[in-house]
Amino acid sequence: MIRNFCIIAHIDHGKSTLADRFLELTGTVEKRKMQEQYLDTMELERERGITIKLQPVRMIYHANHGLTQTNTQTDTDVEGGLLYEGLTYKIRGAVFNVKKVLGLGHKETVYHKALVEEFKKLGLSFESEKILDVFYENKKVGTYVPDFIIEDKVLVELKSLPEIGRPQEQQLWSYLKGCQYHLALLVNFGSTDVSFRRIIKDSSDGQRQSASSPRKSAQVEDYILNLIDTPGHVDFSYEVSRSLAAVEGAILLVDATKGIQAQTLANLHLAQQQGLTIIPAINKIDLPNARPDEIEEEIQYLLDDPDVKIHKISAKTGQGVKELLEDVIRWIPPPRENGDARSPRALIFDSAFDTYKGIIAFVRVFDGSFRHGDKIMTAATKAKAEVLEVGYFSPALVQGPALENGQIGYIATGLKDPGQIKVGDTITTADISGLDTDQRGKSQHKSAGNGFKPLPGYKEVRPMVYASFFPEASDDYDALKDALGKLKLTDASLTYEPESSAGLGRGFRIGFLGMLHVEIISERLRREFNLNLIISSPSVEYLVKLKNGNEEKIRSASMLPDPSAIDAISEPVVKLDVIAPVSYVGSVMELVATFRNQYLGTTYLGKETVLLSYRVPLAEIIVEFYDKLKSVSSGYASMSYEPVGFEKGDLAKLDILVADDMVEPFSRIVPQEKAYYEGRRMVEKLKEIIPPQWFQVAIQAVIGGKVVARETIRARRKDVTGYLYGGDVTRKMKLLEKQKKGKKKMKEIGRVNIPQEVFLKMLKK
Repeated sequence: MIRNFCIIAHIDHGKSTLADRFLELTGTVEKRKMQEQYLDTMELERERGITIKLQPVRMIYHANHGLTQTNTQTDTDVEGGLLYEGLTYKIRGAVFNVKKVLGLGHKETVYHKALVEEFKKLGLSFESEKILDVFYENKKVGTYVPDFIIEDKVLVELKSLPEIGRPQEQQLWSYLKGCQYHLALLVNFGSTDVSFRRIIKDSSDGQRQSASSPRKSAQVEDYILNLIDTPGHVDFSYEVSRSLAAVEGAILLVDATKGIQAQTLANLHLAQQQGLTIIPAINKIDLPNARPDEIEEEIQYLLDDPDVKIHKISAKTGQGVKELLEDVIRWIPPPRENGDARSPRALIFDSAFDTYKGIIAFVRVFDGSFRHGDKIMTAATKAKAEVLEVGYFSPALVQGPALENGQIGYIATGLKDPGQIKVGDTITTADISGLDTDQRGKSQHKSAGNGFKPLPGYKEVRPMVYASFFPEASDDYDALKDALGKLKLTDASLTYEPESSAGLGRGFRIGFLGMLHVEIISERLRREFNLNLIISSPSVEYLVKLKNGNEEKIRSASMLPDPSAIDAISEPVVKLDVIAPVSYVGSVMELVATFRNQYLGTTYLGKETVLLSYRVPLAEIIVEFYDKLKSVSSGYASMSYEPVGFEKGDLAKLDILVADDMVEPFSRIVPQEKAYYEGRRMVEKLKEIIPPQWFQVAIQAVIGGKVVARETIRARRKDVTGYLYGGDVTRKMKLLEKQKKGKKKMKEIGRVNIPQEVFLKMLKK
């Protein structure tokens, strides 16, 4: 009874708030411990109000009539409802109170004694370990001793086994057939949680039902719901793709005030490519400016289904959330069994690092099971390890006995090298040493690994933006290297390689998914690892064709060959989708016109929403386009983009000289037509943010040895004559002349110290 699903939406449409309501509804987190954005555990996520890291969590939902772990109120039995429903609530409440205090792992006798005290507190009439006679054709043939008889109506049988299944249910059913009672509860304090089974005997027609009869037999009420809360910003779309590869369905969440936006569309396409079941929902219907009916039409158009059921909810108040969760159980299919699988397989969709347990792989099991002590191996990296621990997310890590097919959980590998566990790789217990596997999941030697095939359908991360990171103190290089390795474990989209600069020393060229991604990583390095960094201007990957016929991929302006050796430079191009209200279409089109672009078309997504498509160079939109788009549309427009290839461009390298020294982090590749304007903009901004020195500082923008723009920072002046209160004026003139000569000498030998915040401010235009 497993359901694996995620929530996909545009940024700030309420994904994390909806996840909070699910946690409350299922009793996964106690109300006294609940806080907003519970799954957003990073300090930066709470500060910015956005989800940066995907976060899995396992919830238990008791589907019948909404019984949850925290719902213990008495309800009157109704026709067609649960037999002794109110009494069942009380018994379950007592069980969960015991579990809350004692936890799991004790013997049955311990739980038995604790339940005696709980039943007394609740004022329940009960008998403990009463001997019951078992009859066959009205003759006594034996005895049965249940743990409890509650109110002379319900039998309670306690277990403390790792798992319970059909044998335990069948045994209790057999006892129930031989006595006068009609309902038994099988309660198991398992290795990972408390589970319940209802065994019901129907005597209305004098017939005895088998244990497998629906509603009149053992009824499994518990559903394991594995939710993955995903980011919504375009920069973190790779996080969404990992989530989609590990689930069978997705809730498509749309803000009732903003409607469909760019990432709504992009994430939906990703989910449809994976073949996921889509459950649409409109959130924030409690707001006064909500437009649920209009948004409903937009979603119907988007899904090309006028009859699709669309939930209208308020994640903030909880309105409609329970019905949405029950439809998740109803419509999202359970994990499929693969009878042809010869060995266990699990997909790595994320990872973390623990000092004692090593690399912890977050996995979805597709075949077989994984347990403590299993010998495992990864398909791509061929890393071998012994499983130290397996478990699930609550959302904290909770150890369990095993990870079975269809489950989402973690495997502690004990490995210490971050490069050995790659997101998208497959873990197995088979010996696949001779199997040559590429990242697309294709087996090169099919005879190896006992017919093992890696899990398909996963793509390697492709950075969109590159920036160089250099430590301010050269001694921090190793610390930066270690920090990037640890961040890589929690951010699979991060790529980096060593880089050396004559002026800045050793550092790393790092690949990112966008500018927000750059800001997040730089801030995490500063906060979590106490590193002060110099960061270069962001760049994209260029394809340079040399006159000798060779081609080179250039990820930094400093890597660009001598202009005399270059035949052509090609730049990456993307398909840009902008979604905006009809009233802002004119403003948006005027904005896009100021950038290099090729108009592709307009699509109406409803009466009030328009999709504008363009073909633009990636370098045009990575820095300032998003902020300007929000500005001209009052925050209503949104964007997403996808790469479509490379195109030849008329480009040049722009260098910045500060006090006649070239500052490599400020160098960038720019279009020739914008070179002067970009150079002028940069020197003017640097003049504002570089602190004044004791000598005059010239800031110059240079292309091919030609200065295209210049600004000067005036020298700071110390009042060297302040202590003179009169006398000969020549005394003051001598002091001022002496100061002037000192400044001239300082200018000849001095270097400008550029603070880290200057590099960070230059990341934004």
